[in-house]
Amino acid sequence: MPATSHALIFVLITVMLDSIGLGIIIPVLPELVVGLTGSTLSQAAVYGGWLMFAYAVMQFFFAPILGNLSDRFGRRPILLASLAAFGIDYALMGFAPTIAWLFIGRLIAGAAGATMATANAFVTDITEPKKRAQNYGLIGAAWGLGFIFGPVIGGFLGEIGPRVPFFAAACLAGLNVVYGFFVLPETLAPENRRAFSLRRANTLGALRQIRAIPLVFALCGVFLLYQLAHDANPSVWTYYTKFKFNWTESDIGLSMGLVGLMVTLVMGVFTRLIIPRLGEKRTAFLGLVCGAVGYLGFALAPAGWVMLAFIVPFSFVGLTMPALRGIMANQVPENAQGELQGLLTSITSMTAIIAPLLMTQLFKEFSQDTAPIYIPGMPFLVAGIFLVASLGFSWRALRGIKR
Repeated sequence: MPATSHALIFVLITVMLDSIGLGIIIPVLPELVVGLTGSTLSQAAVYGGWLMFAYAVMQFFFAPILGNLSDRFGRRPILLASLAAFGIDYALMGFAPTIAWLFIGRLIAGAAGATMATANAFVTDITEPKKRAQNYGLIGAAWGLGFIFGPVIGGFLGEIGPRVPFFAAACLAGLNVVYGFFVLPETLAPENRRAFSLRRANTLGALRQIRAIPLVFALCGVFLLYQLAHDANPSVWTYYTKFKFNWTESDIGLSMGLVGLMVTLVMGVFTRLIIPRLGEKRTAFLGLVCGAVGYLGFALAPAGWVMLAFIVPFSFVGLTMPALRGIMANQVPENAQGELQGLLTSITSMTAIIAPLLMTQLFKEFSQDTAPIYIPGMPFLVAGIFLVASLGFSWRALRGIKR
């Protein structure tokens, strides 16, 4: 098998296993936190929120560092080290005697959370420019599949004990390290590497470098708005559907699984059909329009079946990021691809901090009887506005690109 095939297969497996490892612990984390703290379930949710916060903050600061390190030393050692750190994280959480150990594990995982950034840099290295967006779609699809299967696996393993899924996730990460050590080739040629600079290895430093490429700098703003909109679903979907439609936990789980499945299908299949025909620019526009329509439908849905129906147009928002990443990667030199992907991961981490606070507060304010305008779906309306704004900014930024 050619080296490029090994690299792509390994990266897809890595991303999927990373996603499975994250999803596999979701069903049992509340029980583990309750057991370690002796708190109620509602109090445990607060700990869970701070655990997510700790991970996101560490990833925000460290993703640019690891992205720059991958531009200096190559993708292979950075990706394998990140996977090893994830394995240590899950093992620590599995053995954790106190809640403090859970936080230590999450801090380690956040600091090493460059998997997606380095994976996308891998794809850039091994793919010709006109096909990069399609392979970015495969990366997104692999992540989506893992997150669909992860909670299911975690639920079954959790029946054995709340710590079992953590050990399973640690084993998955460890096996992937061993697999990668023996078969993963290095994809960044020595002549395409550059010296590591701490001044560039942070979000502001990376932005200063990217600012020299106006198109990419503008699309970073589009990326920020897109991610803020994207994070509306995990932030309020559960609360909104339970509040408005009285859905049960199983209804909510199945509906979220359907969203994940549909978006994964779009990223894994439709990107490879649509991008070659429409081009990256038009595909990105189509994805943003479909996402805005979907969010409008979610916000105003009068019944649960309408909510489900609008998952179909919404799922085509999955076209957006592969197309935009393809455009951005093709504007950046080969020795700065890790820096770009680290910056994008850092932006994603920042929105993961901001969006839950913003969207849950909007839901609270506009679902009360005393609300100035009673619209429980206000978070989805705001998310749709973010996507429309993204469309406007990207339209202006991409005027000079034909397709």
